[in-house]
Amino acid sequence: MTEEVRVDKWLWVVRIFKTRSESTEACKKGHVLIDKLPVKPSRMLRMGHIVQVKKSPIERSYKVLGISEKRISAKLTEEFVMDITPSETLELLEIQKNMHWIMRKKGTGRPTKKERRDIDDFLKS
Repeated sequence: MTEEVRVDKWLWVVRIFKTRSESTEACKKGHVLIDKLPVKPSRMLRMGHIVQVKKSPIERSYKVLGISEKRISAKLTEEFVMDITPSETLELLEIQKNMHWIMRKKGTGRPTKKERRDIDDFLKS
């Protein structure tokens, strides 16, 4: 194992992003932060750094536990990264997942009378 690795490569190695180009693009757009500062894809990452990744609708935080140059299996990611995202943020994500059915796609029109009653019943309970 090496002591440093590019941040875009590490994000891909520990499977936070599906492809390396996705992780590079997220860095370029300012969605990846180290010490609360946006970083370039070429920024070197060391063990112990805290990396924040803005993925809609929340911002996740990860602690670097290990460095690897090669992509690792999903089972081994626990040895290289620890998710330290606050539980309040994760609860917000769960609430939004459960409320998703209330949102209507643009252009589908207003809810019918029955749909409106179902929404009202759900919100009351």
